[in-house]
Amino acid sequence: MTSEERHEARYQRRVKKRQERRLALSKSCGDFEDVFSYENLYQSGHICCRGVSWKSSTQTYRFNLVTNTAATRRALLDGTYKSRGFIEFDLYDRGKMRHIRSIHISERVVQRTLCDKVINPTLKPSFIYDNGASTENKGIDFALNRLSCHLQRHYRKYGREGYVLLFDFSNYFANAQHWPVSRELAKRVHDVRIRALANECLDNFGPIGYGLGSQISQTAALMLPNKLDHFIKEKLGIKGYARYMDDGYLIHPSKEYLKECLTRMKEVCDSLGIILNTKKTKIKKLSEGFKFLQIRFKLTETGKVLRKMSFESIKKIRRKLKKFKLWNIEGRVVKIAGKLVRRVFPLSDICSAYESWRGHMKRGNSFHAVERMDLYFKKLFGFHPNNKIEWRKALCT
Repeated sequence: MTSEERHEARYQRRVKKRQERRLALSKSCGDFEDVFSYENLYQSGHICCRGVSWKSSTQTYRFNLVTNTAATRRALLDGTYKSRGFIEFDLYDRGKMRHIRSIHISERVVQRTLCDKVINPTLKPSFIYDNGASTENKGIDFALNRLSCHLQRHYRKYGREGYVLLFDFSNYFANAQHWPVSRELAKRVHDVRIRALANECLDNFGPIGYGLGSQISQTAALMLPNKLDHFIKEKLGIKGYARYMDDGYLIHPSKEYLKECLTRMKEVCDSLGIILNTKKTKIKKLSEGFKFLQIRFKLTETGKVLRKMSFESIKKIRRKLKKFKLWNIEGRVVKIAGKLVRRVFPLSDICSAYESWRGHMKRGNSFHAVERMDLYFKKLFGFHPNNKIEWRKALCT
């Protein structure tokens, strides 16, 4: 046996062992009947109703939760389960018009059970640690903290000398391919019916693209560039790399090497059907600062990482507070039972919205910006947000 043949034999043994571990993990999740048991569906129904109990469809479904759960399980086991279609609407968010295709509450229950009991446990071990979106115990704060950590590690080795490659996927959800995720499901999920249901949920959005507002779409969107994540970490050797859904960065002391990385990344993206956004994909010097997830990062000469929140966020909350004040005085026109009615916008809703903005601003070094906005809030509504007595009174109104 030659050296190449021994290497190939060792490689095939490792591949076989990895596949055995994948199937063992999948079998530990259970078969189709175990996953979609009455208890799992009933529990998922309660979870899906949290936070949206104000919707009439949710109230109707929860009122008949026992019979709805039994009917859903019967349809799944009989093979007669079908999608009920989508509730489609457009949402203007962060300067973009996004087309949302929301699924019915009964389908959310099925997808919740499918993802929580099978898809997430089987796919999560393949994710890199720095893949932080839509994952338990991770999120935007995790992604921002990891970037700060990578910058500090880079500073300890190279100082402020270095570059960052920022990349973004063009129209990611609308252009996402299904076959890479289906291929991974075939390798990692042993039950044929579970795989067929997962693929059906994805194919309901069309031959290409995933839908915003669907749990399985979020998981599939995490999995699609997983090959790219491992390629950057393992083949290119970039330690300072992380990705948050369709946004990512690579930190390295050499600009020329980052250009080479970008060229090789395009090849991997082409193989997955992912399109890089040429306008947002760029290489910047670390000492000049850069923006990631709408937050500007700057590495100072002492090695401290400063986060500056977007100025657009400050302008937007000022406009909102002005409009909230007008609605609080004159009322807001809303549609109730087909009729336009003017209703007063309660101060409690205003305080909740402003407190949410303050919580977002705490992610960055924006103490003075929040302080100035607190004074503006006091000018409009007559009390300072730090005045807890008046704040509690407002929330109780």
